[in-house]
Parts: sequence; structure tokens; C-alpha cells
Amino acid sequence: MSAKILAVANQKGGVGKTTTSLTLGSALSRKGKRILLLDLDPHACATLHARIYPEELTASLHDIFLAEDAAWPSLWPTIIRPNALQGMDLAPGSIRLSELEVDFGERKSKGSVLARSLQCISGHYDFVVLDCPPHVGILLINALLAADLLIIPIQTDFLALHGLKLLFDTLHTLNKVLPRPIRYRAVPTMYDKRAKACTRVLELMQRKMGHALFSTIIGVDTRFREASALGCTVYDIDAHSRGALCYDALAEEVLRLW
Repeated sequence: MSAKILAVANQKGGVGKTTTSLTLGSALSRKGKRILLLDLDPHACATLHARIYPEELTASLHDIFLAEDAAWPSLWPTIIRPNALQGMDLAPGSIRLSELEVDFGERKSKGSVLARSLQCISGHYDFVVLDCPPHVGILLINALLAADLLIIPIQTDFLALHGLKLLFDTLHTLNKVLPRPIRYRAVPTMYDKRAKACTRVLELMQRKMGHALFSTIIGVDTRFREASALGCTVYDIDAHSRGALCYDALAEEVLRLW
């Protein structure tokens, strides 16, 4: 059985995208699922979080995108770092991913490279989590075309809401040409119930998005910052913290979708 592919994306930075990729992946692994995290962001935040540094990489996801199809089965094992974070394998990103638009040149079917390459390894995992770049381009297109579900972390902030238009415009354009529409769900992040502005934005999201919004709300929790500083996930620090319990609930919602 092949893995379900979860793309975590929002073209606005600082909304909890990498935190969601890492913590949701970790939550799913704690439920006995085999997880592979792909760092598709040229900033390589998830890679750095796992204490994997650019200067020590001999191969990264950039190589997968440039390789010929026949090379993928032997290339993936050289890139994937087993158990890079507790319970999760990781395929590291690289700043060179930012050059992909140029590197691809006239390559045919360049929007489906990731989807096709993942077919080589998807049988080894239950879920592949894609930590996507914060801008619309060939990397994000590849992630969306590969995904069984797009998860959109939305900070409960008015500016974050305004930033969503570009992502939905991209979805709308792709859905016009795809055989099946891209399925998506949004998750509210960085929610502070003491702040009236947060509450108003959350109410607006619930009213506007309805069924396209997860029930889980990710609250503010300083443990996420601690986990980043220590190169682990929030579960390694306190599996019963507010943030950890939120992502446990989100993982349960994701599992119920299939």
C-alpha cells in the first residue's frame, strides 16, 4: 500500500508551517505510522532543525529533481536520513532548490517529477509529509500535484488571512487542468484565546471555511521554540504540553480522513 502524501503549505512565512510539518509527522509516528519528512524549502529549516547542516550534505532533494527517472530507486536511499528526528526519516533540503526553475530548463512534465519519484519509495511509508516553500513556484506545484491532502496552517491574524489569496488562486488554476481537484484542509495556528483579534479571526475562518477547516486549533506554546533550539520535537520535551496535545488531536483528524 502506498503512502498518503501530506503537503504543508502557505505562501506566507512565519505561520507555523515547519512546526506543523515536524510536529504532525512526529504525532503520526507516535501512533505507529511510518513517516518520511521531505524538506522542500530552500531555507531548509526542517533540515537544520534535525541538526543536518548544508556543508555535510553529499546529496539532497535537489538531486532527486535533476536525476533521470531511472536513477531514482538508487538515489533515494543515499538522500534519506533514517530516524533523523524521533520516529521520522528525513530527506534534507538545500539552498540549491531555489535554482530549480532555471535548472529544469525545458524538462518535460516538470510539475510531476516529485509525484513520480515518490512512487519508488511510497510503499515503505504510511505518510510522506512535504514541508513546502513559502512562495508559489515549481517546487510548490510539484508538492501540490503529489499531495493527497494539502494542509494549510493559518496564523490567527488578519494579515495572515489576506495572504491566502495567492495560494487559493494557484489551487483554482491547477484544479482547472487536473483530473481530480486538490483536497485541502486549513488548521488555525498560534491561537491566543486572550487576544480578541485572534478570536475574531478564528470566528471568521470558521464561518468562511466551514468543512475545509480542521476542528483542532493549535495554541501558542513556548515549548515549540524550545524544541527548535534543542533539535527535537515538542514530544521529546513534554508530550503532555498544550502544543503536543493539539498536534495529537490534529493527527487523529488526519487519520480519520482515510
